[in-house]
Parts: sequence; C-alpha cells; structure tokens
Amino acid sequence: MKRTGPTKEKTKKLISFLKKEGKNKKIWKEVADRINAPRRKRLSINLWKIEKLSNKFQNKTFLVTGKVLGKGEITKQLNVAALEFSETAAEKIKAKNGKVLSLEEAIKIDAKELMLVK
Repeated sequence: MKRTGPTKEKTKKLISFLKKEGKNKKIWKEVADRINAPRRKRLSINLWKIEKLSNKFQNKTFLVTGKVLGKGEITKQLNVAALEFSETAAEKIKAKNGKVLSLEEAIKIDAKELMLVK
C-alpha cells in the first residue's frame, strides 16, 4: 500500500514550513518528521503527563507533535504548543491562565525555552 502522508492542506504547508525552519534549528526538522508520520503513529498526550513533566522542567513551553487530550488535572499555569487540542484540554489549560499555542506560534519562541514531549 502506498503511503500518502497527511491529507490536510494546512498540515502539508506546516510540514514544508517546518522543514525550511529545520535548516537553521534542528528541533523543527524533528517536529516536521514526526508530523509527517501516519496519523495512527502520531502522539496523543494527556494533560496529566504534561503536568508531571512540568514539575521537572519548569518555565518551559511543552511542544507536542500530535494531539493534547484532556485526561487529568493541572495545578499550575502551563504553556503548551501542539498540532491539535481536544476541547477539554484547551479549556483546562486556559482555566489556569496557561497558553494554548499552535505550532506556527511556537516557531517564534526560542528553542531553548521549548521541551519536546515524546
């Protein structure tokens, strides 16, 4: 079976843009490669895992190359950038005055302030 890659035009444009950015900063090439993976292999992260990581890595923006799901509670302000968010995840992050960022917005952030979630 032939691999077709992402079918959404927005995702295709984002991948090509991230690959161009990846020439300067390696993190964006890694993000582009992960987004270009088949949907069934993309990452889905629950809020409880991001909350757990935030205890270890403070003052970071967490970068998720898939979808952020709303399972779990958060106790502090978090900045999260992802390809997609579930409605409940976005509501919970915003309720704690956190930032819900798209990957396009995350490119403007310094790479040292980002934490790539695996």
